[in-house]
Amino acid sequence: KKGIFVCNAMKNNIPIINPLSEINLAIDAVIDAGKTVMEIYDQGFEQMTKINNEPLTKADVESNKIIHEIISTSDHPILSEESDDTKKRLERKTVWIVDPLDGTSDFIHKTNEFTIMIGLVKEQKPILGVIYCPTNDTLYVAQQDQGAYQLLGEKWSKLSVSTISDLAKSRVVCSRHHLSQNERDFLENIHPMKLTQRGSSLKAIDVASGMAEFYFTSSNKIKQWDTCASYCLIKEAGGNITDVFGNNLEYNTEIVNHQNGIMITNGLVHNLLIDSYRKFMNT
Repeated sequence: KKGIFVCNAMKNNIPIINPLSEINLAIDAVIDAGKTVMEIYDQGFEQMTKINNEPLTKADVESNKIIHEIISTSDHPILSEESDDTKKRLERKTVWIVDPLDGTSDFIHKTNEFTIMIGLVKEQKPILGVIYCPTNDTLYVAQQDQGAYQLLGEKWSKLSVSTISDLAKSRVVCSRHHLSQNERDFLENIHPMKLTQRGSSLKAIDVASGMAEFYFTSSNKIKQWDTCASYCLIKEAGGNITDVFGNNLEYNTEIVNHQNGIMITNGLVHNLLIDSYRKFMNT
């Protein structure tokens, strides 16, 4: 009931001046999916394994169903982690990109650090991002050229990245479950002030809300649904998101992996990090 109340109240008060019609669909979908995800989380569940050895739970599957039912009332095709990719989306300019449960490992380990993410992409660029963290009933919404916002309780607040420009004073968020040796070595090389391990898209949210200066991964296993909604949030909060070599990310492409990892920053340390990583890789 709380989620429904927040959702309805929010629709009338969303601070975005010219909201896309798809915003309400995406918000309805993450809130409804969030309620079911929390029911499964609280009741107990079995862990399954997908063909690629990644974990799967009933929550991933049920969340995916709910989101599809709601956002498919638009005319846009859907690329989702938990659905077969027919590639028909490649014929369309505008597509949904969905992660029904981002942070399945955190869901399984009961860390409370998982989210539900929906992004809308037009001509290979995210134009709308909606992220819901059901464990603390917090909603994040960003739209291209309209800003990024957080709804906590009944209060909207604008998201802004930090103003720290010194790498040595930077706070970094990194993965709790997927931190590679290469990433550890790079972080030791640049000596950030603070390192925090976080689950799911909450790492990107920390950067967008000024709680950290950067997050990066050199993995080529990151998929477009892992970053699409966050992309909009980061950009609209004043930050930057590219691959680890500074190249722009593209969405709704044939290959859904980000081939050269991800670099998410407050913008001010972005070029410094890209340069540092290039030098690190060359040595």
